[in-house]
This record gives sequence, C-alpha cells and structure tokens, in this order.
Amino acid sequence: MTHADALSRRLARNRLTRRDALWLFGASVGVTTLQGCATSPVTGRQILVGMSPEQEREVDRQQSPHQFSQDLGAVQDEGVNRYVDEVADRLQPHVQRRDMPYSTRVLGANYVNAYTFPAGAMGVTRGIMTELQDESELAALLGHEMGHVNARHAAQRQGQAMLAQVAVVTVAVVAAAGDSRWAPAVAIGGMVGASALLASYSRDNEREADALGQEYLVRAGYPASGMTRLHQLLVSEQKSRPGLLETMFSSHPMSDERLQTARRLADSTYAASASAPAGRERFMDRTASLRRIKPTIDACQNGELAMSRKALPDAQGQFEAALRSTPRDYPANVRMAQCLAAQNRLQEARRYADAARQIYPQEAQAAKLGASLKLGLRDPGGAYEDLQAYDRLLPGDPGTRFLKGVALEGMGNQQAAAREYAGFLQGGAQGQAATHAQGRLKAWGYLK
Repeated sequence: MTHADALSRRLARNRLTRRDALWLFGASVGVTTLQGCATSPVTGRQILVGMSPEQEREVDRQQSPHQFSQDLGAVQDEGVNRYVDEVADRLQPHVQRRDMPYSTRVLGANYVNAYTFPAGAMGVTRGIMTELQDESELAALLGHEMGHVNARHAAQRQGQAMLAQVAVVTVAVVAAAGDSRWAPAVAIGGMVGASALLASYSRDNEREADALGQEYLVRAGYPASGMTRLHQLLVSEQKSRPGLLETMFSSHPMSDERLQTARRLADSTYAASASAPAGRERFMDRTASLRRIKPTIDACQNGELAMSRKALPDAQGQFEAALRSTPRDYPANVRMAQCLAAQNRLQEARRYADAARQIYPQEAQAAKLGASLKLGLRDPGGAYEDLQAYDRLLPGDPGTRFLKGVALEGMGNQQAAAREYAGFLQGGAQGQAATHAQGRLKAWGYLK
C-alpha cells in the first residue's frame, strides 16, 4: 500500500501524522521533501537541510503571494516598491547566493516587521518603513533578510515554517441570526499577520543574519552604523510599544546583545565605513508618499492593538480616524470592515469591504472578506461570486475551497458542496473548518 493510500484512509479518520503532513507539504509544492547534507554557501561547511534550492524557489513561487496578500498586498505606490527593489539590487552583488530570485514588496500591513521566504521573496511592512530614517537602515533590514536566505536558515529548519503556512487555515465559527447553516466564516482576527509562521529563527540564526547583513551593507557602500541604528530603533520600539512589535519579535528575537554586537563591529571591523553616505535625503524623498500618511498608519496600528485586546469600540474609533485622514486607504477600509464584522454589524462592514475592493481591485483579501460577510448576511450566491473572484486573483488558497463549500451548501447544491469540502480536507486542513467539513460529509454519507 502506498503512502498516499494510507494517507487517504487516515484523512477519512481525521488522524494525520506529522509524516503525513510533511508528505502533503511536498505534494503541495509539486516536489518531494528531501533531507540531507549540503555545503553552506556562507561557511563552506556541511549543513543538514530539508529543501533543495529548487524547492526553496518553488515555495517562494507558490506561498509568498498568499502571505503578501494576507498582509494586504503591495502598497499602491510603484515608486516606493521600485525604490526598495533598487536598494535590494545594490546589495545583491555582494551576497553568496547571487542567483536566487530576490524580490521585494512594501506591504500594506501596519505592524512593524520584515520577512523573507527561502529563495528571497521579501516583504517589508509599511509600518516599519515609516519608522526607518535613512537608506542605510533600509539596506540593513534587507541585508538581514538576505542573510537568512544565504545561510539557508529556512532549509536548515527542513521547511517547517512553510509547512505551517500551508497547513494552518485561519477560520472561525461566527453565528449569524441564529441559523447554523451560516455559521462558518473567515475569521476576523489575525490583525498582526501570519508572518511569524515564516521565520521563527533561533538566536544563532539571527546573529548570523545580522553579521551577514552588516557585511553586505558595507560592501554595498553604506555605513555599518546603519545596522546599529536599525537595532536601536527596534530595541527602543520593543520597550516603548511591545504590543506593536509582538510579531516582529516572535519571528526575529531582539536583544541588547545583538545591538551591542552591531555597534562593536561598526566601531572596529567596519570603522572605515563610517564616512560612507547613509542616504537620508534620498530615503526621505523616495518614501515621502508613505510618510504623508503616517497618521493613518499609526491610527491603524492603534486600532489593531485595540482589536487584539477585544476593545472593539476603541478600535473602531482609531480606524475612523485613519479614514478621516486618508479615506481611500485600502488597509484602513479592510480593518474597519473587520472591526464592524466583529461587532456583528455586517451590513455596515460590507460597505467598507466593497469600498476596499473598489480602491484596490487587484488585491484579493477584500474579496474574501466580502464573501464572508455575504455568508453572514444569507447571500450565498453573492458569496460564491466573490470567492470565484478571489480565486481568479489568488488561486491556490486552501480556505477558499471550504468557503465555497459553505456557499454552495447554502445555495442547496449539496453535491458541489461535498466536492469542495472533500478537496479542502485532502489539503490537510485542521481546526474548526475541517471539523465542519468532515461533519457535513459524514452527514451526507460521503464519509463513515
């Protein structure tokens, strides 16, 4: 009996082993998960890895669009995105793995973070962009992420972070008008994003990425103090606003020790770089459009923190302030819709979700949110149309199959709903949504 056959039987019993999950992960990226020794591009020593270079690239291709969309997509400012790409391009000739497909996105997320996928698909939130003060700090941030790619930290962790990204589908059960048929819907939570799944690196990994990033920084013609100032900013933010940086520090544990190491290297090994230009004027000029909406970003940050504390009226007030400042801000409209939905004010929430779709029709999250709201408003046909639109914008999201099943069930199309539920379960889903899907399939006689 093949592993796939055994897996099918265990899926029917809802008993997935860790080996099963790893097998599903390999299938999801179209390759078999490997484990073996490789030569470190950084040290030349043998390291144990769980992904080949091609698997790293495939994970980036398949998974980064979903994470970037969950973080509200690339900001609608080509100039800012192009500028960050230019800084990354300046660093790339100085890294060990020059052939990796590095790319950057400045994301609409308000929380303070940056992260990378294994092959160099990097996301930088607008929340951190408005805290940086010069180009050398941005280069230090990107250099640190490139350090993770070049040391193959994700591969050394055997793809566990990407497995989590595939297997975890954030869904919850929300009652609407007491009708259990309309209960399953997309969760309103997750305000600080899911990027902690991408990079729960060890402290040794972080130290190595710091060292590599600072080296790339200097080789590219920046002062080594850019890394020092970046660390100082993050340490200060951690102490003054710990809630805002919760995700940043779960994925990138910060410490005074790392700050002191960066400072020591800047003052000794890289002392000659002290006179290199930090690029403050260029950075301020090229990021001016983001800085103009910093009050909006700050208000969204405060609203997200309030939502995480379940202080929904306070959160709503913050999002209202954000929208007064920048009415056509896509992230603020999405967050307001989520905040209102959490208060069961679904019709009002739908207006903001519709506005978000009009503002940024190429970004998928507002379509998915709109589908969830329409399910709550007993409009399964409208929800299904939104889910089809979401699928066109961002195919391959496992949660979409579940929501399509819910919509089709509400439309009275049991057979089509069963196909979607079965497909959802075959992707290795767990949690409340998987329990609901399995329960429906059992009730309809498709599972025993």
